[in-house]
Amino acid sequence: MSHVFARHCQAKPPTAVGGEGCYLIDSNGKRYLDGSGGAAVSCLGHSDSAVTEAIKSQLDQVAFAHTGFFTSEPAEKLADLLIANAPAGLDRVYLVSGGSEATEAAIKLARQYFVEKGEPKRGRLIARKQSYHGNTIGALSAGGNEWRRQQFGPLLLDVSHIDPCYEYRLRHDGETPEEYGLRAAQALEDELLRVGPETVMAFMAEPVVGATAGAVPPAPGYFKRIREICDQYGVLLILDEVMCGMGRTGSLFACEQDGVSADILCIAKGLGAGYQPIGAMLCTSEIHDTIADGSGFFQHGHTYLGHPAAAAAGYAVVSAIIDRDLVTRVQKQGATLMQRLEQRFGQHPHVGDIRGRGLFRGIELVEDRATKEPFDRSRGIAARIKGTAFEEGLICYPMSGTIDGQRGDHILLAPPFIIEDEQIDELTDKLDRAIAAVI
Repeated sequence: MSHVFARHCQAKPPTAVGGEGCYLIDSNGKRYLDGSGGAAVSCLGHSDSAVTEAIKSQLDQVAFAHTGFFTSEPAEKLADLLIANAPAGLDRVYLVSGGSEATEAAIKLARQYFVEKGEPKRGRLIARKQSYHGNTIGALSAGGNEWRRQQFGPLLLDVSHIDPCYEYRLRHDGETPEEYGLRAAQALEDELLRVGPETVMAFMAEPVVGATAGAVPPAPGYFKRIREICDQYGVLLILDEVMCGMGRTGSLFACEQDGVSADILCIAKGLGAGYQPIGAMLCTSEIHDTIADGSGFFQHGHTYLGHPAAAAAGYAVVSAIIDRDLVTRVQKQGATLMQRLEQRFGQHPHVGDIRGRGLFRGIELVEDRATKEPFDRSRGIAARIKGTAFEEGLICYPMSGTIDGQRGDHILLAPPFIIEDEQIDELTDKLDRAIAAVI
């Protein structure tokens, strides 16, 4: 009998005992191709000696020093490395232990910034439907997935949610992608005017939507128009790159491909590549200095923020991504993965859309391609594909509720950046068998 409180109380998962490149190995010796990097985490695979050696070395020096008293060399080095490669304007790094902590910190920083700036009326956050920003109360409030939010409704903050930029479902016939991008962005200005722009502190969005909708990229021009609207009304732009950042989509920071920068940007997952729990919130010098010149104290914090061993891991991971030119590899292998998916599933009667960027790809499953009608939710398509693929020796990330938190199914793929062509073939073969067995 296990005393672990598992994610799924009735599940009896195998025990992971080893990792080798793109594979995880259980206690029976079975090998699983990690086609989703867990949850888009394991960007370097499961046996990167440079990262593990960096952690061991740091543990030999100092394992923990509370940031209320000390900074540490790895925290300083990681912050310097991130800012040296960050989008324009970002200047400070607040190190935390994961994605939910990063987005929670971003929301609180936005609020404190406006209080210290003398605009205390600005307390409203605008986000998007079918987004996911984490599982703490503030982050869950920002997220727009109704299934995740429903039972916690009485606890959540009052956040406005506008329609997502979701071209496959929401672009009109006869509308160009560019026209749709501008129309989708207009929803932000409409909501600002509805609630009063003087009450809004920030707009939060994922540059490429991850788990909740399945690697949905923005339409052309969408984020440039979003940036213009935020600037026009004095609203902060918070970009959540927890899942899509750190090289995953083919640039170190996902928003680079849309030609925009954020006022506050959140990263995690690929920042530590699974070797240590770590995340970060980046912000502009203007935001930081407003706090520094005011109260001088960000009224927020967690015990393990800036943890030296975690920061050492983060520095080793980001250094590996940059020094090994893995972003270029993501672009190349991402194109190969997309080609294989289109070859195998492009004409599949139950595949409506194949999308994404880099090694961050989504497949939306439908009952009818012509009408885009989703499968009846009672069939549990996503959960069954996940289980069947796992039996085949493939880890992938299927989810239900793609359209509105209730209807629709998709599969998210986010393999390690080191994946080889033959492993991409193995991924598509095993996924094909799993889909065929379930549908």
